[in-house]
Order: sequence, then structure tokens, then C-alpha cells
Amino acid sequence: MDFSKLYRPSALNSFQFIALTGVIMSGAAHLIIKYLVANPLPAGFPWLYVCWTALYIVGSLINLFGKPDQHHHH
Repeated sequence: MDFSKLYRPSALNSFQFIALTGVIMSGAAHLIIKYLVANPLPAGFPWLYVCWTALYIVGSLINLFGKPDQHHHH
């Protein structure tokens, strides 16, 4: 089992990449709302992190245990 598929950017699948991008963008939005905007965070905002984590876990499982397609030539 190649655990570098969990952290090496060139080995991430699309689910993992989307989840990491979502965490980074949500974190940036969190900091902007908290320190630069007078409004409080929306009520369900922390659930974004739960969703990104779940998507990353699903993508990691697919990446680690999925079988590559034999007919894919790209």
C-alpha cells in the first residue's frame, strides 16, 4: 500500500484535490470573516470542514484501494 497517495500532490485523485482546495478556501474565508468582517460566522460554517474531511476520506479510500482501469490510455 502506497501511503504517499495521501499527501503527495501528484498522486492525489480529484476527490482529494477538491477536498484540500475546499479546506484551504474555507479556512481563508473563516479568517477573513473572523478578523476583517464585523459579522459573525454563519451558523453552519464549521460543517464545511466536516464535509471536506469526509470527501478527502472517501477520495483516499478510492485512491488507496481502487483498482486502476485497464482500458484507460491517458
